[in-house]
Amino acid sequence: MTRNFVSYLTFLLLFLNMALVVKPCFASNPISAPIAKAGILDLRNTDLENFTVPIDGEWKLYWKVLKKPGTTETYHEITKFPQLWRNTLWKGKFLPSQGFATYELKVLLPKERDQLAFNIRDMYSAYTFYVNGKIIAANGVPGTDKASTVPYWSTQVKPFQPTDTLFLTLQIANFHHSKGGNTKSIEIGSFSKLQAENNLDYAFDFLLTGCMVMGGLYFLGLYLLGRHDKATLYFALFCFFYSYRIIGTGDYAIHSIFPTLGWHLAIHCEYISLFMAVAMFALYTRNLYWEDTPHKIIFVMTGICFALVVITMISPPLLFSNLINPFIGLLIFYISFATSIYIRAYKNKRIGAKYALLSTGVIFIIIIALILDYYDITYPEKIFLFVGYLGFFFCQSLILSFRFAYTLKKAKTDAEMGLKVKSEFLSTMSHEIKTPLNAVVGMTHLMMKETPRPDQKQHLDVLLFSANNLLAIVNDILDLNTIEEGKIQITNAPVDLSEILKSIVSGYKMSAEDSGIDLIIRLDDKLPAKISADAKRISQVVGNLVQNAIKFTSKGWVKLEVEIISSTEKDITLKISVQDTGIGIAEEKQKIIFDQFTQIESSSTRGFGGTGLGLAISKRLLELQGSALHLESEEGKGSNFYFIQTFPILEETAKQKDVLPENIEEKPLKGICVLIVEDNRMNVVVVQNFLKRWGAESEVAVNGQEALDHFDVTRHHIVLMDLHMPVLDGYQATKQLRERGETVPIIALTASLAPDVKRDMFSIGMTDIVSKPFNPDQLLNKILDQTVRL
Repeated sequence: MTRNFVSYLTFLLLFLNMALVVKPCFASNPISAPIAKAGILDLRNTDLENFTVPIDGEWKLYWKVLKKPGTTETYHEITKFPQLWRNTLWKGKFLPSQGFATYELKVLLPKERDQLAFNIRDMYSAYTFYVNGKIIAANGVPGTDKASTVPYWSTQVKPFQPTDTLFLTLQIANFHHSKGGNTKSIEIGSFSKLQAENNLDYAFDFLLTGCMVMGGLYFLGLYLLGRHDKATLYFALFCFFYSYRIIGTGDYAIHSIFPTLGWHLAIHCEYISLFMAVAMFALYTRNLYWEDTPHKIIFVMTGICFALVVITMISPPLLFSNLINPFIGLLIFYISFATSIYIRAYKNKRIGAKYALLSTGVIFIIIIALILDYYDITYPEKIFLFVGYLGFFFCQSLILSFRFAYTLKKAKTDAEMGLKVKSEFLSTMSHEIKTPLNAVVGMTHLMMKETPRPDQKQHLDVLLFSANNLLAIVNDILDLNTIEEGKIQITNAPVDLSEILKSIVSGYKMSAEDSGIDLIIRLDDKLPAKISADAKRISQVVGNLVQNAIKFTSKGWVKLEVEIISSTEKDITLKISVQDTGIGIAEEKQKIIFDQFTQIESSSTRGFGGTGLGLAISKRLLELQGSALHLESEEGKGSNFYFIQTFPILEETAKQKDVLPENIEEKPLKGICVLIVEDNRMNVVVVQNFLKRWGAESEVAVNGQEALDHFDVTRHHIVLMDLHMPVLDGYQATKQLRERGETVPIIALTASLAPDVKRDMFSIGMTDIVSKPFNPDQLLNKILDQTVRL
């Protein structure tokens, strides 16, 4: 820390030494410049072609006189030039800042000389400059009172016709500013050299202003389009305000573009931009390092700046120009205070604090250099001011870039954590919902197999339908989450498309009849017996479309149709459509119904139930398979949802024998002993009842540890293993059984069917999976399949 701080101070001192040039020494003139004596400046031995010389020294002064060249005035005094009037003695007293005067100087030039020119900067606050009786430069109009004086500021390079002797007359008047007179030297030298230097100064000013404006626009866009970080906003505003300081002060480059810009508007902008830039930088510092900033002090600082802005806006320049001297003291305190904040932030290892500390040190040196120039003590070198400004803004850009990158990275981490939490929440909720639902579905199936009365069977049908409907909603939410995480798996296998579609129609036949509509299926006669496809996903997509069509159709029909678009020996392209005569969909709503949780009617009084996930899931599933879901609809006349997909054609093979033959014996599991590992008592009752009906014996372990303790390879032929249990879960219990060398079939009974869950189950040695809530026939099928292999 100490070593870095010493290096930091060394760099700042070096930059300060390079940036400042003491006034008597001129970078363009290595020799001592001649000084005017008693109103005469002898330059006959000065090389004006290669060096620029300030015409400083003792000039004649005529107070309260706007003397014309060649006229005679009896009384004058010799005074120092350049110098403010308040520092100038006239008849033994210091002059006031408001008034008018004339300066004269005789200049002796060398005989051999190139085209010469004067470099004339702004004066307080209007002047006219004569050379040998001719006006060669003027800023505004000097007059004898406020009404006749027109102030104006600019920097001018003016050539003149050189002679051996020059008689210079300078008229100055001020009634609008708190200062009067002049503080900047008039320079004489080669016209080409002075013009080139002036153009270079303007180029630096315009380039730097452009950089600041573009930087401000960039950070403003970053604020508006990003996370609305106020530090970024305040730095953008700081760039805008301070950019005016570059071209609106010093050489007043702005007047070279807008020569008619009024002096009063320009000076108001000059002071307001200074006060606002400092206020924005204070607020920027506050929001950049919130934890390290004394907020009350910042509040007072910005309050003072805003108060000065108000004063500047409502008062004349003669009044508010007096504010600059006390404000300079405040400015030094402000920068010192900001530096202390950055030092504290650096110690606390805040983001970009070392760059903030470095850039603040650089801007501190620049401000000090400008203050010294304002008080006519030093001349800051333009190139080093330019480099300093660029260094400052570069460091600040690094800070905000690091801050933005950190915020983006943090947002990404938070989003990933949110997705992980959401996934875990959905998985947990799925398990918690499906576990009791398993008991509801299971007990319903048991009661339906006990020859219920007709009225009881009707009630059980309603119960089973409602349970399956709830299960479908849960599965839709889980499927959507799996798709969003990119974990969905498309598994192609030989399927009989006709059987799948007929099963879907058969499953929704009763629902259509209850709605009083016809459910029609129309399949092309040339459909192949076997194609390669994901049977589960086809069932899911078509089932969603059929279910939606029935839901939104109150009369007429719903038709599932398969049409062959094209066919080759290897593949076939099918158009699968679901048409209805329902309510239809308005054109303006056809684009949004594929969004998640969206329905045609989404108000609180909507007449149709559902989560609004079916179409969104179907659309995403088809996209994953290289297809798309299309819609043709007219409000009040029905809809047609369809997709076109190409499937590989497979050679027809002999049908596999079903594990459950039609004439299956009444007790298919007779002689089989099953170890049920399940902590939910109701699920145990359901499984035990089914196993008993199938002739199997069963024993129960309420957690994985009990399963390990009670498992007996001589008795237990198969294990039904729940995954989520206290003490020891199903994963660990299965893993330890396999590590013990047990080869007994283990079927997972789980409510979690995410792809990574399946992968984990098979990797630890589970034999098969049955999802809760399970279909009794499916469970029996799985058990028989494993026992046949024993």
